[in-house]
Formats: sequence, structure tokens, C-alpha cells
Amino acid sequence: MALAAASKVKPKPKVEAEKARVFTWEGMDRRGARVKGETRAQNINMVRADLRRQGVNPTKVKMKSQPLLTSGKKKITSGDLAVFTRQLATMMSAGVPLVQAFDIVGRGHDNPSMQDMILSIKQDIESGTAMAVALSKHPLHFDDLVCNLVAAGEQAGVLDVLLDKIATYKEKTESIKGKIKKALFYPAAVIVVAVIVTAVILLFVIPQFKELFTSFGADLPAFTLMVIGLSDVLREWWWAIFLGLGVTIYGTGYIYKRSRGMREGLDRISLKIPVIGGILNKAALARFARTLSTMFAAGVPLVDALQSVSGATGNIVYQDAVLKMREEVATGQSLQLAMRQRDLFPHMVIQMTAIGEESGALDDMLAKVADFYEEEVDNAVDSLSSLLEPMIMVVIGGLVGSLVVAMYLPIFKLAAVV
Repeated sequence: MALAAASKVKPKPKVEAEKARVFTWEGMDRRGARVKGETRAQNINMVRADLRRQGVNPTKVKMKSQPLLTSGKKKITSGDLAVFTRQLATMMSAGVPLVQAFDIVGRGHDNPSMQDMILSIKQDIESGTAMAVALSKHPLHFDDLVCNLVAAGEQAGVLDVLLDKIATYKEKTESIKGKIKKALFYPAAVIVVAVIVTAVILLFVIPQFKELFTSFGADLPAFTLMVIGLSDVLREWWWAIFLGLGVTIYGTGYIYKRSRGMREGLDRISLKIPVIGGILNKAALARFARTLSTMFAAGVPLVDALQSVSGATGNIVYQDAVLKMREEVATGQSLQLAMRQRDLFPHMVIQMTAIGEESGALDDMLAKVADFYEEEVDNAVDSLSSLLEPMIMVVIGGLVGSLVVAMYLPIFKLAAVV
């Protein structure tokens, strides 16, 4: 197929373009009125040429001065890419030419890094490069899935339709990511606060009680002695503890990025965590169904689509399962039968897939599966928040309460003796 051939073409390494800068300009429009503004381009000549194309006769163009204290360029986020895709899809659907749409979206974006990338893609397209190839030059931001869908749209002459599907896909994916972060952020934040409060009590409050108890000259309860000993260790070795904790966190993250075995082990364990594992499973199923539905509806062959879907599930366990399914489908096996041989897909998902294959509406069935599991994730996150709130309060209350009781036990004992 033309799509398969297009997706396999590797663009030649692009010579690094001159860095885009911000220029201020003044000039006269077609009616003779004075106009001024700002624009981003590689050099002054490009600014003048662009203004003349817009009917403006530039009289003054200069580079905008930069402030002494700059915070550097903002990172391009997946949210930026989702908004960009939706804006581009909307303009294409409204009949705006592709190059002009890139220019409007690029110049109107708040993130300078995003502006540079969009205008760079625009320049490639203006020079005759296919949009899919231009996007493939930025692999950190546009994966094979997006490039393949754009290539399919260009080949079939329905780029606006495919861009709308990509935009919907990215919006749904960002929604799922947001819900997962919402489910994990609250307990993580509360745990961090609990650790900080406990450390403050051990470092500053317990030593005051220790001096008081020393003046009593009496034997202290074992629980109180244990808490005081913990306070002494933390006060003397706090730097080593925090250094070790930081090294452990950094080392774990470093190894996680480079060790497939560790990623697979942690991903497999995360799917079995009570409550949290259920949310992660549903999120992976939603991403699987949404991605495969989008690609299949775009006319991408099932075998090629499964290759891209594997990387979009967000979990290495599901990724390996989808790649094995791809191998079986490539040999002529049906998708629903390949799914049955995995232990990851619920019966409902398999049945919906089977109905879709038999009726020729696989994309519609998978879209319904994605809608169902996206709603399930939303409901599960809300339930988790309601469940965790009282549990976390009990844990924090028990932790702080234990420290308070340990400090007041000797006082109660002294009062009983008196």
C-alpha cells in the first residue's frame, strides 16, 4: 500500500536550521495606514518577505531586545500538541490552506518552543515536503501513529478528516492521563506532607521533651525511648538519610528508563495493586481501543495499526501482548482470537471486537469500548478519591497521635506516682 511505503520512508537528516527569533516591525499597508507588530522568523529578510506577501510595505524591522533575566524556553507538553492538533484540524475543516493554517497557529501560540517547531514544519511544507515527512523530523513530539495517520490523509485527500480524528484521539488520551494523575496526586501529596510533619516533630519537638524527661531522673516507657532514639538518629544523620533518599529516587528513575526488565516488573506489579491497578488496567484498555479505532477508521491496515497501538497503551505488559497479537494477526489469525489467548482483555472487549470483525465495523465497536472504559476510569478516580480521603486522615492521625502519646506517657506515669 502507498501508506505502508510512505510510513517506511526515512527522511534524510535535516541540517539544523537557523534559530528563529522575534522581530518588531513597522510599515504601511495597502491603504497607506501605518501598522506595526511582532513576528518570529530566522532573519530580517524572511520577515520582510513575509510582510510583503501580506500586503505590508516594511519600513523598519529590527530584532526584539531580550530581557537580561530569562527563564529559558518552555518545554513542549503533550497538552500543547493536543491543542495544536485541534486548532489545525478546525482550520483545515474551515477551508484554510495548510501553510496558512500552520502560520496562524504557530504565530498565535504562547509557547516559544512550540512556535519554533510549528514554523519550522511550515517552512518544510512550503519547500514541497509532505506534511507526514515534515512531522517525522520531530520524533519526540510526533510519533509513528500521528505520522502514519497524516500520511494516510494525504494519500486519500482527506487530511482534514484525519486531523480531526488525531485531535479527538489526543484529547481523549490527555483526558485519561489527567484522570490517572488525579488519582495518584492526592495520596502522594498527603504522604509527602505526613513525612514532613513527622520529620519536624522528630527534629524539633521531641528534643524538647527529652530535656524535660532527663530532669525527672526516672525510667521512661519503652515506646517513649524508641521515639527518642529515632529522633536522635534523625538529628545526627538527617543529611545522610535525605542524601540516601535522593540518591535512591534518582537511581531508581535512572535505571527504570534504561532497564526494560525493571520497567516490565514495575508495570506488572502496578497492575496488581488494589484499586490503583484496576484504574491502570482500564486506562490501558481505553488507550488500546481508542488508538486502534482511530487508526483502523483511517484505513491503516490492522497489522500496521497494531504496531503503533502497542506503544500507545502506556504499559509494557500491554505493549508486549499487543506485539504478540500483531504477529498472530499477520499470520492470518483473527484479532479477537489473538486477544482471547492473552489474559489481559475482559470478555466484553473480546466480544465487542468479534462483533466488529464480523460486521465490518471494528472501528465503531472499538470506539464504544474506549468510551466505556474512559467513563469507567473517570468513575473509578472519583471513587478512589472518596475512599482515600478518610483512610489517609486515619493514617496521618495515627502517626502523629502515636508520637504525641509516646511523649505524654512519662507524664502520665509521673502523675500516677505523685
